[in-house]
Amino acid sequence: MFTGLVQALGTVREVADAQGGRRLRVAEPALAPGLQLGESVAVCGACLTVVACDATVFDFEVGPETLAKTTLNKLAIGDRVNLERALRVGDALGGHFVTGHVDCVGEILDEVVTGEWLTVWFGFPPEFAELLVAKGSVAVDGVSLTVVDVLNDRLSVMLIPHTRTHTTLGTKKPGDAVNLEFDLLAKHVQKLVKRSTTI
Repeated sequence: MFTGLVQALGTVREVADAQGGRRLRVAEPALAPGLQLGESVAVCGACLTVVACDATVFDFEVGPETLAKTTLNKLAIGDRVNLERALRVGDALGGHFVTGHVDCVGEILDEVVTGEWLTVWFGFPPEFAELLVAKGSVAVDGVSLTVVDVLNDRLSVMLIPHTRTHTTLGTKKPGDAVNLEFDLLAKHVQKLVKRSTTI
């Protein structure tokens, strides 16, 4: 479980195909020394397991399902990635509950600059629209954001200057793909409502 508050920006150092999946090596010297084998880390919003680590770099194995459902299949050497360690009991919950299980890949449709503020529109498959409400939460590449507006196949958020400078969202442009995870509570409510209407 995560909160959607990015703790560090890592840099992809190696990408290698491995038995139908991929192995990623990420460098982030401030985060690496504290990591342990088997620990969960959200990489651009996808929960991955640390399989090797030293003082500066750490490795992840990415399975076929994750590659098919996220943007991790597009990562290349030199790319920056959002990183967040798993939430621990007693940690402050500053964002919202994020599982690290990406629902779909979305696309940046438009960006509107207003001074230092940036409104971004993301497109997504319309079957997910009922999981979103204005002023609700969404995780975009692992970043917890507040939804401004929702239409049938798109949503908008406003990025504050801090988010633009401390996450990969500050360098994304229209046409770029992003990982989207919708609110966990909304998913459970949706299932309960659908079940009650079929009884």
